[in-house]
Amino acid sequence: MKPFHLIPLLFLASCSTTPKLGLRPGQPQSSPAMADNSAVRHPEIIRAYHVGCYADPNDDLVMHEQHVVYRVEENTRWDFRPGAIGNDFTLPRDAAFSPTPVNDAILAEVNSQRLATAQITDQARRLAVALAQVQTTLQEARTNLQATATMRTALDDARKRLDALESVQHQQSASSFPATNNPDDAMRP
Repeated sequence: MKPFHLIPLLFLASCSTTPKLGLRPGQPQSSPAMADNSAVRHPEIIRAYHVGCYADPNDDLVMHEQHVVYRVEENTRWDFRPGAIGNDFTLPRDAAFSPTPVNDAILAEVNSQRLATAQITDQARRLAVALAQVQTTLQEARTNLQATATMRTALDDARKRLDALESVQHQQSASSFPATNNPDDAMRP
């Protein structure tokens, strides 16, 4: 049995609901000074990325065509800088764009900083030269150490051969002389 007889009941149930009163927000009453929100909030930054054809990583049976993806890089946020909202502040919006105050104390400090920077730069250059000399000396010391190790192994090998030759010569000389101090029979009177 098919439940076709329930369909009219659904229509009756949907028609019997009373419409709810919806409130629409009115246009805000804005003053001329506050009409521009850029003084109160930073705007959001949206970037568009062009994406080529690619296979869906979740389903390899689906391919996406070339399209554009929009991404909100930075959301809108409140501007908390002093003097950004009211007109009664005369502070600049960004200190980087304000001219630097100039007086004798500031000029003297800037000149002393320049002198200190020049001295540090000169010391760094001299240190780099000394470091290069130390590195060349260290490389020479490594080369000399390797040569010394090679010579030491050659000297040890020569000593071993000399000891071996001396022991062979000592054995030969010991076997050619008689073991006793008695004179030979041929030389007896």
